[in-house]
Amino acid sequence: MEEQYKGLKLGERGAIISIIAYLVLSALKLVIGYTADSEALRADGLNNTTDIIASVAVLIGLRISQKPADQDHRYGHWKAETVASMVASLIMIGVSFQVIYEAVMSIFHFEKQSPDLMAAWTGIFAAAVMYGVYRYNKRLANQINSQAVMAAAKDNLSDAWVSIGTAVGIIGSQFGIAWLDPVTALIVGLLILKTGWDIFKETFLGLTDAYSQKDIEQYKRTISQVEGVTGVKSIKGRKYGSNSIIDAVILVSPALGIMEAHEISDLVEKELKDKYQIYDVHVHVEPNL
Repeated sequence: MEEQYKGLKLGERGAIISIIAYLVLSALKLVIGYTADSEALRADGLNNTTDIIASVAVLIGLRISQKPADQDHRYGHWKAETVASMVASLIMIGVSFQVIYEAVMSIFHFEKQSPDLMAAWTGIFAAAVMYGVYRYNKRLANQINSQAVMAAAKDNLSDAWVSIGTAVGIIGSQFGIAWLDPVTALIVGLLILKTGWDIFKETFLGLTDAYSQKDIEQYKRTISQVEGVTGVKSIKGRKYGSNSIIDAVILVSPALGIMEAHEISDLVEKELKDKYQIYDVHVHVEPNL
């Protein structure tokens, strides 16, 4: 358990780096977006302002998750990490609707000239920065097995692509198709919506105790190969934050004594924990009659 808590503490670093990057880039994009008169860059900058809030939510969730079990939370506070990811996704979805609405209004009431090329260079610079943050957070998320940090990494990558799209739209508008700038802003909004929805679906499944059936079948095969196990009656899984909890009912020979059956259940627990990094395994033994 101590290793999991250390991982959550390390995950805070990724959230803090995201917050700093978003603070700098959102200010830069909004200032240059208004100066260069770029609808797409302003939309991208607005997206980053909400990313600040989302990253703060992830940071808070990671810190709450580190609190030990108490009288009201017997299993600990691990799910705060998942709740933080869901809050981040809802913020992204809300902003996407605003960006889409403003982009559509700009398209139908188009009266602008092509934005200054400085806006495109800003988009390219921002994309490079966010891709670097994405690589860092993805590596960190895999290292500590953090759902919240991985959600932040996905958001980082989405922002990198959004900034590239923004730059492409602005550059294209320099060739006499100025309407490409607000159209790109619309695409930015749709990309934000997709990223937010993908994160929401994943966190919703986690909060409602859904679990990958593919993984369940894999665990079942592994249990069946443990010496002394004659069958697997049932197996279920659920998530507490990024930690997997497995409940299994195994069948053993009715001729075995209590100590022998207990040793087999210990072997099953050890096999699942060692092979799949399962946080906790509960095994119930029944005679195979």
